[in-house]
Amino acid sequence: MSEIKISALGGVRENGKNMYIVEIKDEIFILDCGLKYPENELLGIDTVIPDFDYLRENSEKIVGVFLSHGHADAIGALPYFLSEFNVPVFGSEFTIALAKIVCENEDSSKKFNDFHVINADTEIDFENATVSFFSTTHSVPESLGIVIKTNKGNIVYTGDFKFDQTATDSYRTDFGRLAEIGKEGVIALLSDSANAENPSEPVDEHVIADLISETFEYHKGRVVVACVASNLMRGQQVLDAAAANERKVTLTGFDAEKVINTALKMKKLQLPKKDLLIKPADMSKYAPEQLVILEAGRAGEPLKSLYRMATGKYKGINLSDGDLAFITTTPSHAMDTKVAKTRDMIYRSGAEVKAISDEYNSSGHASKRDLQLLINLLKPKYVVPIQGEYRLLVAHAESAEQVGIKPQNIFLLKNGDLLEYDKGKMIMASSIEAGNTMIDGSGVGDIGNIVLRDRKVLSDDGIFIAVVTIDRKKHRIIDTPKITSRGFVFVKASKDLMTESGEIVKKVVQNNLDNKEFDWSHLKQDIRENLNHYLYEQTHRHPVILPIIMEVNQHRHYKKKKQASK
Repeated sequence: MSEIKISALGGVRENGKNMYIVEIKDEIFILDCGLKYPENELLGIDTVIPDFDYLRENSEKIVGVFLSHGHADAIGALPYFLSEFNVPVFGSEFTIALAKIVCENEDSSKKFNDFHVINADTEIDFENATVSFFSTTHSVPESLGIVIKTNKGNIVYTGDFKFDQTATDSYRTDFGRLAEIGKEGVIALLSDSANAENPSEPVDEHVIADLISETFEYHKGRVVVACVASNLMRGQQVLDAAAANERKVTLTGFDAEKVINTALKMKKLQLPKKDLLIKPADMSKYAPEQLVILEAGRAGEPLKSLYRMATGKYKGINLSDGDLAFITTTPSHAMDTKVAKTRDMIYRSGAEVKAISDEYNSSGHASKRDLQLLINLLKPKYVVPIQGEYRLLVAHAESAEQVGIKPQNIFLLKNGDLLEYDKGKMIMASSIEAGNTMIDGSGVGDIGNIVLRDRKVLSDDGIFIAVVTIDRKKHRIIDTPKITSRGFVFVKASKDLMTESGEIVKKVVQNNLDNKEFDWSHLKQDIRENLNHYLYEQTHRHPVILPIIMEVNQHRHYKKKKQASK
């Protein structure tokens, strides 16, 4: 039996939902516990988290959850995980602060208190391995890479990272520590691929800071900045630029105030002026050219909020002539359609749009050159590209080959693939359960493929409802079937279709009533099949067909009425 196993429960061939497990003998180390935001086909779904089935089966082996940074793709699934598993959670001071905010928002996890603050100098000894950390550069302070040291060598997980020589203390990569880890010997490198396609280097953050300040200086109107709340590097740049240009800043969005106030208390953000922040209710006291609105959106989705502002559906703030919507986040390519629609609606409102990504290559993730430099520092035997869609994993693999990693030593995983390291060799061994758990409102995992399929059909072809009342004992239909639809056809213009559908239902129901072996499920299925055939023949559409059968006993009803009349 292999002593070392590595698998992904989420985060490969997709954007977000990072969760990786490393098994050393009988101990399981969980690396990040994130969520992802749904794409268009997941109709009505709020968020998606990993499937915890494998961890449920092996819960007694889990020694802890180790967090790389405080973004939703790394900590967003924690409330749902901690509602089931009582295991310690480790992270930097600010990462743990953000994790607590996330957990406090959910009743099932708000009482959890087994958090442990660590830093880049921390080492934690377990029975079969030692866990240590190293500082990395990302858009949130105190991001850490994670090292699991075994008697066979190190397993390194980068989390989200990039290299920026101009980064300040809380964001600076420890290159010396990386070189030390490489000298110790690295079996496997699990490395960020989110920007692996990009051959050019992202601009340094001081260039972005200058752009933000120039934008505030030259735009003679209100500026609405779309920014992820936990991107504190960008948040600091906005605050500095507002102060330099005599503007006030108001915070909007579900997460912004809580996250930014926490960062201010922990001195991870600095206010250049004491009276810089104002409440949304006080915006009317200032001229538009004196205002910056920092919009973080719910759960880090500021683009949705911009869309609502542009369409007049955002409470208290509507975009109009003279406003500038300034997009300072860099959405993934999977969101291109959503970004284009948002831009269009902003222009329709009379406002202007500007995005950092229009002018500069800006990203919080490693470029091709960064990835190659990391490989040269760590000298891993095996490379496992993670955190990105398949094309990004392939681009990362190609970059690794260019610096000498053999193709057979690079593994492009699917969620659930299991790597085993035994006798000095890594192999793709088998797979474990690693699907999606969908969050819809307060429901966790109660929405499956069948429900999503029905929602898709409803969105495409609508619903067709047939209501009929029967007296089963007398084998007859009490009243003419009532037919209605929503999102299928315009009822008033389709009277013949509705009438004929009623006749079909009537005939099918009567045939079933005349059958000695009457069965409710068979009756409903019979109605669905006959209606589906007829409706497709007439319209070439497949609506969701909902038969509603009500049963009465008229004889009993009549007796009760008669007794009441006496």
